[in-house]
Amino acid sequence: MSANRSTAGTPFEWRVLLTPLVVFLLLFLGFPVLVDLVYSVSQVTFQTLRSPQIAGFGNYLEVLGDDAFWRAAGFSLRFGILTALAECGIALFLVILLAPLLEKHSWLLAPLMLPLMVAPAMVGLMYRLVLHEFAGPLPYYLYMWFGDTPAFLDADSAFWTVSVVETLQWTPFAFLLLYVAYEAVPEEVRQAAGLDGAGGWDILRYIDLPLMGPTLVVAFFIRFIDGFRVFDNVYTLVGAGPGGVTASLPIYIYEAFFKQGAIGKAVAASVLLFVVSFAVLFALDWAGRRFSTREAN
Repeated sequence: MSANRSTAGTPFEWRVLLTPLVVFLLLFLGFPVLVDLVYSVSQVTFQTLRSPQIAGFGNYLEVLGDDAFWRAAGFSLRFGILTALAECGIALFLVILLAPLLEKHSWLLAPLMLPLMVAPAMVGLMYRLVLHEFAGPLPYYLYMWFGDTPAFLDADSAFWTVSVVETLQWTPFAFLLLYVAYEAVPEEVRQAAGLDGAGGWDILRYIDLPLMGPTLVVAFFIRFIDGFRVFDNVYTLVGAGPGGVTASLPIYIYEAFFKQGAIGKAVAASVLLFVVSFAVLFALDWAGRRFSTREAN
């Protein structure tokens, strides 16, 4: 009994161990959050950063009444859901297709991960050059071969173009998570199901997918969160796009801050984005705990 008590540690010892973490959070997170909250309810410019004038919740009302904010929110939501579904679906297909090959030649996993090594901003710049309607090689060869080429970055196509670019870069991340989950399924279970007459589709449907389910959900929500807050590759590829069709919430905040000089408005929008992100994470944590409790019972 005393050994268990000494291993667990006393409350005082836990407070001592947690003190550096608490101090770090207060210094590097708490202070910026406090400043943002003050700026979000203030009239402030670059000249008055040190002396903001408290003005109430006008910045929040301005943001919530701005059509551009809701268009950016709609883009972020659609972009996050679409790319997360595409990345997880393609990754799951590739895992099932390539698992036997990777089992024999595990070194092939390295080139599959290469897109993750490129900075998203560089990916955006690369595809901007590739898809440029005047200088890009892809439009050039499409026009030379077929006599016409789509405008990849116009108002009608920009959303799908940035979605494809995002999917191409981040599918390997989902693939890595799902491949690890697929390899973790005990081979004895598959063999036992095969002896009972289960075919490949039955094994996938009733054994592999249920056991991979938690990882699949985690992969989807990680990619959704990352897609919802996308900035760098979209901004370097097409910016806010024609008519703001590719303006995500981070791009909206960036342009309000640096291009419009509306610091209070930009900070208020960032606070709203933080609240929504926190609510999503809280909901995911609650759902995960409930799922774990149900599985335990």
